[in-house]
Amino acid sequence: MKTVYRYRPGWAALALALAVATASSILATAAKGKDDKNPTAQSRFAKLNDSRIHYVNYGKGDEALVLIHGWTQNADSWRDNVADFAKRNRVIVVELPGHGQSDKPQTTYSMDYFSRAVDVVMRDAKVKRAVLVGHSMGTPVARQFYRKYPEKTLAIVIVDGSLRPFGDKAMIDQMMAQFRGPKYRDAVGQMMAFISGPNLSAEVKQRINSASMNTPQNVLVSAFEGMLNPAIWGEDRINVPVLAIMAKTALLPANAEESFRVIAPKLDFQVWEGVGHFIMMEKPKEFDAAVIAWLDRNDLLKK
Repeated sequence: MKTVYRYRPGWAALALALAVATASSILATAAKGKDDKNPTAQSRFAKLNDSRIHYVNYGKGDEALVLIHGWTQNADSWRDNVADFAKRNRVIVVELPGHGQSDKPQTTYSMDYFSRAVDVVMRDAKVKRAVLVGHSMGTPVARQFYRKYPEKTLAIVIVDGSLRPFGDKAMIDQMMAQFRGPKYRDAVGQMMAFISGPNLSAEVKQRINSASMNTPQNVLVSAFEGMLNPAIWGEDRINVPVLAIMAKTALLPANAEESFRVIAPKLDFQVWEGVGHFIMMEKPKEFDAAVIAWLDRNDLLKK
């Protein structure tokens, strides 16, 4: 009998597919060609069909660490991480379509659409291969990118994201009804408050809420529907190195590592205690050190 791995339903399980951030500070300074923490930041736009896709570039080279935010979020998710990463290698921070300074067309915001946006950014930046870092919804985006462009994918970093389906139909139907309703901002705000960890400052919480509240309703509904598409949750293998940094929650399945490893044999699986969904925002220095150490161990993105 085939074993089926599925996360148990609940808000904390759903959190494994959601992401958080806001763009105001990093993008305002990057638009001027500099950033307080890294003077080499450059704000740029790539083109996907008729839509502009915004990204922030740090450094040079044909390989890069590509940071992908999650649901309702934008480049500011990585505000406190880019300085450490950019000291080591080229960094590109993507703003997915419908988010941040990227255009927000009336379209279907699928994981495939998002992965194509990552590709046009890499082509515009003349990056041939990348290590993709996906926070929450950024994980299925990175996985879809790997499916479409395996030759461009050096490795994947999962940041409290999932390789498995989440939730049950009743829970999902209830949430989607709230997201489609007139009080959708209340529902999104409650979600963000629930998955926030104990180390988030008031300032970071405000950044998270600001990003969420500024995401158009059609975008957040369509993107969430994209995460529910059964086609993105296949058993196909990821044959490049994968680092998973997960928050320990009451509903994190005991078999999470096992279920991930079936898909990603070259897996380094870490569970962090005392953090919530926004690991890189709660513990930025620790997160940066863990990612850089893993890059070093796997001889990735060497200058």
